[in-house]
Amino acid sequence: MIIGTVGAGIGTGENSSVDHTFQVDLRGVVDLLSHHLYGSPRVYVRELLQNAVDAITARRTTEPDAPALVRIEPPEFTGDGTLRVHDTGVGLTEAQVHELLATIGRSSKRDELGFSRHEFLGQFGIGLLSCFLVADEIQVLTRHGDNPTVRWTGYADGRYAVTVAPPEAARAEPGTTVTLVPRRDADQWFATPTVTDLARLFGSLLPVTVRVGDTVTTTGEPPWSTVPGAPLDRAALIRYARETLGVEPFDVLPLAVPEAGLTGVAVILPTPVNPAARAGHRVYLKRMLLTENADGLLPDWAFFAHCVVDATELRPTASREALYEDTLLTATREALGDQVRGWLVRLARHDPHRLAEFLQVHHLGVKALALHDDEMLRLVDRWWPMDTNVGTLTLAEFRERHGVLRYAASLDEFRQLAAVAAAQDLAVVNAGYTYDTELIERLPAVDRSVLIERLEPSDLTTRFEALDPQVELALRPFLTAAQRAVERSGCEVVIRAYDPVSLPALYLVSRSAAFNDQLAASRDRADELWGGVLDALAATAPPDRPQLVLNHRNPLVRRVTMLGDAELVGLAIEALYGQALLLGHHPIRAADAALLNDSFLGLLGRAVPGRE
Repeated sequence: MIIGTVGAGIGTGENSSVDHTFQVDLRGVVDLLSHHLYGSPRVYVRELLQNAVDAITARRTTEPDAPALVRIEPPEFTGDGTLRVHDTGVGLTEAQVHELLATIGRSSKRDELGFSRHEFLGQFGIGLLSCFLVADEIQVLTRHGDNPTVRWTGYADGRYAVTVAPPEAARAEPGTTVTLVPRRDADQWFATPTVTDLARLFGSLLPVTVRVGDTVTTTGEPPWSTVPGAPLDRAALIRYARETLGVEPFDVLPLAVPEAGLTGVAVILPTPVNPAARAGHRVYLKRMLLTENADGLLPDWAFFAHCVVDATELRPTASREALYEDTLLTATREALGDQVRGWLVRLARHDPHRLAEFLQVHHLGVKALALHDDEMLRLVDRWWPMDTNVGTLTLAEFRERHGVLRYAASLDEFRQLAAVAAAQDLAVVNAGYTYDTELIERLPAVDRSVLIERLEPSDLTTRFEALDPQVELALRPFLTAAQRAVERSGCEVVIRAYDPVSLPALYLVSRSAAFNDQLAASRDRADELWGGVLDALAATAPPDRPQLVLNHRNPLVRRVTMLGDAELVGLAIEALYGQALLLGHHPIRAADAALLNDSFLGLLGRAVPGRE
């Protein structure tokens, strides 16, 4: 069947044109919409329910006491292999059937019936086509008021026929009956348990009675309060979260965005979730399920909450399987984020113990929010315990005890320096976990009294005690031999006196030295062109080398300084260098591994003298 739409002009002369009509292959349109617009055949139940509820809504506008019932009869009840859906809605006249059921995109819920489009679930006039996912033939019997019953029959190939129903097929009351003749491969979608489950899934909250066979699948009002100021039934919401989401919630909080006509509940999850995973929210539009996996309803930082909401003003996509991204959805997302944030603030003020429990599970979400929210940053500052080299403390507690908030910006830096810093009476926060460095560096923006300082290896060396000049002069031959032993590693050997005494050597790498090492490693792997670029960049970098700082207070180091055998001194220094790398969790390069191997075998050979 071919149908026409809008005319297109083709010029036939300087000032004249002929209007032609677009030709549309309806068979192809039906196939496109019914097989490619929707994600699953199961949506046919939703679309049938939607049409039925809209028809009932339209009738009740003029007849408030009209019955509100949708009856679905699977093949088990019809006895002829078909599925039938009966509603007590407004029905259609013969003219409306021709105009609305036979024109794709012309919704029966538009102003043709004189009603505001806002009151209806459907918007696009294509929902009935979803039935062609499971049916080869659709029959519609419909009666409007006292008009005769009209029969419309549509086929998957795009044909349709309209007649006045014979007396034996006429409806006794206004309303519509839709009959689906199943496709050969779609019998499973018509089984009574399947239809019942789908009717309950999509329409459990509908404001009408839906019955599949002998089973009522609607439950009435949503479990959250839709009346402003009404008390929250927490037990009912927790039970609903348990049944719907399959979790025992950490907490539940009511949601409301009047501009979007939205009410609902946010379920705070009781276990950690991947922050990168997109949370799937359960969204109803005018109490019909839109999707169980709506994306973007909450800000990304609120990944620890799953929402179940009903809205009247948010727009669906044409397939009615997702929300349309517009300014209203953006404003709704921000409003819901503010409500989740407010819940956290209230928890901090009134139930700190419960907040601590929450942070143990979902601290990443709170810290992500604190990156751009001052109130959340203050919450993290006061309540989130962090790793330090003087025990587990919150940032606020750390500042109260130690003044300056000194931190190591990576986990490796903290591991390398924490113990030695503690021995020098330097308290250090481990800011190597996700978001910690950024949060610490943002603190002065919300509190000017906060002093922060990133720990550098040079901070430690300034705390180390220099040797007596005469002692240092006597150690020059030793230092020359020691430098020769590790020269190929690119580090500088120095000797100082520091605590703890048990630590013989410390390998310190400043940020500029680390940068130079990365440049050198990249240069070794680069081609000629990029090698030249890296050489030019290296020429501008400040000359800075890592340091192997020997501890003169350590008995073993003092014994090594007194060795007269230059070869043995070299082996000992190589061994101390390797141990310092391992203790500081530094990366082991190929040259370092070779040096470690040489020192181990060399010392072993000296320890086990004799001939082969």
